[in-house]
Amino acid sequence: MSALQVSWPPGTECVAKYNFQGSTELDLSFCKGDLLTIIGVTKDPNWYKAKNSVGREGMIPANYVQKREGVKSGGKLSLMPWFHGKITREQAERLLYPPETGLFLVRESTNYPGDYTLCVSCDGKVEHYRIIYHSGRLSIDEEEYFDNLMQLVEHYTKDADGLCTRLIKPKLMEGTVAAQDEFSRSGWAMNMKDLKLKHTIGKGEFGDVMVGEYRGTKVAVKCIKHDATAQAFLAEASVMTQMRHTNLVQLLGVIVEERGSLFIVTEYMAKGSLVDYLRSRGRTVLGGECLLKFSLDVCEAMEYLEANNFVHRDLAARNVLVSDDNIAKVSDFGLTKEASSTQDTAKLPVKWTSPEALREKKFSTKSDVWSYGVLLWEIYSFGRVPYPRIPLKEVVPRVEKGYKMEAPDGCPVVVYDLMKQCWTLDPAGRPSFRLLREKLQHIRAKDLQL
Repeated sequence: MSALQVSWPPGTECVAKYNFQGSTELDLSFCKGDLLTIIGVTKDPNWYKAKNSVGREGMIPANYVQKREGVKSGGKLSLMPWFHGKITREQAERLLYPPETGLFLVRESTNYPGDYTLCVSCDGKVEHYRIIYHSGRLSIDEEEYFDNLMQLVEHYTKDADGLCTRLIKPKLMEGTVAAQDEFSRSGWAMNMKDLKLKHTIGKGEFGDVMVGEYRGTKVAVKCIKHDATAQAFLAEASVMTQMRHTNLVQLLGVIVEERGSLFIVTEYMAKGSLVDYLRSRGRTVLGGECLLKFSLDVCEAMEYLEANNFVHRDLAARNVLVSDDNIAKVSDFGLTKEASSTQDTAKLPVKWTSPEALREKKFSTKSDVWSYGVLLWEIYSFGRVPYPRIPLKEVVPRVEKGYKMEAPDGCPVVVYDLMKQCWTLDPAGRPSFRLLREKLQHIRAKDLQL
């Protein structure tokens, strides 16, 4: 690292590129892949003071570590950057020009709809191999079968196995970036061999959430096995690389497997989801101070998203997790997008979603504020399902006529007033998360004086 390089401020996260064995007791030894946080700069630009994941501190050489950066190309990240979709045989041949043996791409078959074609440059010409789709599996020679295109491509990069050449270099579709390369470049790629998966703690339609261990640290791992679904979750992972807040579940890294699986590794939240936590403890265990703290924790995370122009879109107590030391953290960035975009509303949670988001697909920080009001109601009702005793199909019509849920038993009037402000039908009339946070802090300060 040259003296001209800009020094990284304290709090910068970095990942070790090499092993480092310290030569004095002031040094902090580490292994390749370890996560480190800069805690101080020194007069010597070649050294930083840093701490590791267990809090040990010491000096580290700057050229042994790589700064972690947010992955910015969310929409262009691809698990299959060599897949060009519907292009003709002639277009494929033009893309593979000038000829370079082993240069390849995959396209949809023009002659056999539903099948694919592997196009490979070899000895100055392009060979086209039909990939047959049979009983849910893919094959070129009907001897070797694969679950998806990624597995097929991985196989033929290792061995020509009857093709004119081994697949050597992918022809990337214009505008796409190989996901593995991007996560590696920005310091977020983890190594599968360092991850031990233990047991399942949650099942979803997209895959399992498991408890694991990464280099001795307990972690949670979202395992997405199907290649198309994994592709969709790349956006979630790339959003998480840009987000840093005490009250957001922290991404630790991403593993992109060649065989089409994606593993999103996050900090482990020992006490599970907020909704389960509230239901299992109840009002005999959790006092008003605790409920107010959870409300503030979530509000501070949402204020951070608001300031960074991100919309969560699925804020609810089920998507807030509780740490071992009782800190509530917002999770599940699956739907998070840059502000003011639209999406398919078919799968939206009706009871948590604002009227304008349901009706016109208009998502904004203000629609998150509506959801936050519902989440406050969940907190103060100890995890009850919102709109009790109202059939689901009646919820929207009644809400659009101005209906608001009643205050949960024992909920302070000042907190219920905040809920009602969040449920203002006109989005412009709803408070900002910053204002909500200020009001909650004011309520908390008054409670502490009593």
